[in-house]
Amino acid sequence: MYEQQSHYLLNSILDQLKPEIRRRDLRHFYTRLGANFYAIYSLFHTLYGQRDDFQAHLLQLVSVMAKQYVARDPVLKALDSAREQDHHWFLRQEWVGMALYLDGFSGDLKGLADKLPYLQELGVNMVHVMPILECPAGASDGGYAVSDFRNINARAGSLSDLASLAEEMRRRDMLLTLDVVVNHTSDQHEWAQLARQGDLSHQEYYYTFENREIPDLFEETMPEVFPESAPGNFTFDEAMNKWVMTVFHDYQWDLNYTNPAVFIEMLDIILFWANKGADIVRLDAVAFLWKKLGTTSQNEREAHLILQLFKDCCQVTAPGVLFIAEAIVAPVEIIKYFGEDAVIAKECEIAYNATFMALLWDAVATKNARLLNQGISSLPDKLDRATWLTYVRCHDDIGLGFDDADIRAVGYDPRAHRKFLVDYFTGEYDDSPARGRPFGRNGKTGDARISGSLASLVGLETALQRGDDVKVQSCIDQILLLHSLIMAFGGIPLLYYGDELGTLNNESFINDADKAEDSRWIHRPSYDWQRAELRHQRGSVEHRIFEGLRQMIAVRKSIEAMADFNNRELIDVENPHLFVFTRTHPSTPQGSVLIVANFNDRPELFNLRDLRNRGRFELAELRDLVSGASPAQVNGQLLIPAYGFYWLVGA
Repeated sequence: MYEQQSHYLLNSILDQLKPEIRRRDLRHFYTRLGANFYAIYSLFHTLYGQRDDFQAHLLQLVSVMAKQYVARDPVLKALDSAREQDHHWFLRQEWVGMALYLDGFSGDLKGLADKLPYLQELGVNMVHVMPILECPAGASDGGYAVSDFRNINARAGSLSDLASLAEEMRRRDMLLTLDVVVNHTSDQHEWAQLARQGDLSHQEYYYTFENREIPDLFEETMPEVFPESAPGNFTFDEAMNKWVMTVFHDYQWDLNYTNPAVFIEMLDIILFWANKGADIVRLDAVAFLWKKLGTTSQNEREAHLILQLFKDCCQVTAPGVLFIAEAIVAPVEIIKYFGEDAVIAKECEIAYNATFMALLWDAVATKNARLLNQGISSLPDKLDRATWLTYVRCHDDIGLGFDDADIRAVGYDPRAHRKFLVDYFTGEYDDSPARGRPFGRNGKTGDARISGSLASLVGLETALQRGDDVKVQSCIDQILLLHSLIMAFGGIPLLYYGDELGTLNNESFINDADKAEDSRWIHRPSYDWQRAELRHQRGSVEHRIFEGLRQMIAVRKSIEAMADFNNRELIDVENPHLFVFTRTHPSTPQGSVLIVANFNDRPELFNLRDLRNRGRFELAELRDLVSGASPAQVNGQLLIPAYGFYWLVGA
């Protein structure tokens, strides 16, 4: 369809909007809708244009956008306008995030509002509140099996509490991130219940089948997400007398996005939470949005079209809201969730850099940076107006999704190396101080992932049990080293709650029948706020970690080169234990920063000749921005302490 024709259609659709909507002030809405409608129409037509009811669904789509625009608070509309004018606002170095479970961190939303000063003391100004929507007790998957997309779990508080929190965070210049689970619902959701009662229109919200013929064809190529606890991808529902697709758990029914009604419902839900004050919406499990026979049903082209359509529609109603793509997939696939435009993110502005996270853990176990250097050199540049979430730890397991070609390039056998990593971090490898647990072990393939808190995985739990003060300091150094890299690498660093205090494994999860079979609960802690007070006690473990991170965050915020404009340059060095790169702000190249990190448990030398011809550093005079000191030199080489790091500039 020509753009002129699409605008003729748009005018026809606008004439059909309900009078109570048309009577409102829609000037900005009409401007944005006109600018985006051709793209919206084209995407919607590509996905659903073959349907007889296409135009009726298109009218409903525009109606939803208009309804949510009318409902949007004037304060949020003003914020939209400001962010449209400053469209690189989220790329600046000032943002530092923390992901947290509300019940474990503060109890409820009111408690979180009370703890905002604690987060600001550390330097955190973006908070990802892990899912708080209504879920069935005992079958919630940590909040990701939603039974009501528009209600908050009573234990978390109320919508009024959320509005108060969002308002207080805006007052403090903090960003609120909320989850929307877009791939599936709980089997207790109203849609699933109606499907069970025989409502055919709601059975079409899911992938349902009369017999195993089609499910068996899907199973031929679809992997298992939870092979231990939820093998297979389909569950027989006796009430419905049909098989339903359940890629994650048997109580999580996958939504069928071949049905435009599903897309419109989920868009309405995304905009609903945007209107409740979310600055950023984290879209969960986006790689799974489109299912197709003969494939893994992950990363399909149509999944990307759905995300593009979500983004274009949100640009009309709530353009100041960002999307995070929760896509923990192969490196070559992750980059696609920004969209494949040359510059601007057409899908999600933010994506998890799961590759970097996994490579950091490889470097911890091997005490060298060979695979880290190789893997990062193979990672494509992101788009200019997009950014990574860089993180050491999150609520989920640690997957070992390195590219096999990269593993071979540094001399490892992929299968043997992954087994070594699992054995190392679960303490099965000789002399390993790590105290993690395996997760998702697949008896068919031998694959497994890793659970455990950051502190326990680097050996702090073991060192404290042994009373070994030297090892305790070594573990603290590793915690700070890892965080120094997520702070400096490029993107928004995302801390995980408890890591700023050196929180150990939470073994109590095994006493809860609903959690005992899921080892990820070992790293989902409940705060001991009396222990948190130890951050003020000089010399304590908590003080050394908290103060180290606080200083690092403050320095990061002061360095323009840490803004994320594809301004990182990896430096190939002779020493395999070192990871070295520069950060340079495009407008102030004289402010370049040299980052040097040592993953070995002994000091290493960095040959300054590796910097020749780069011209931005006076090699004899270098100063560390974090400590303020100048590193020691030995015969013209920098001495990098064991598990040490430097952010260096010319003195």
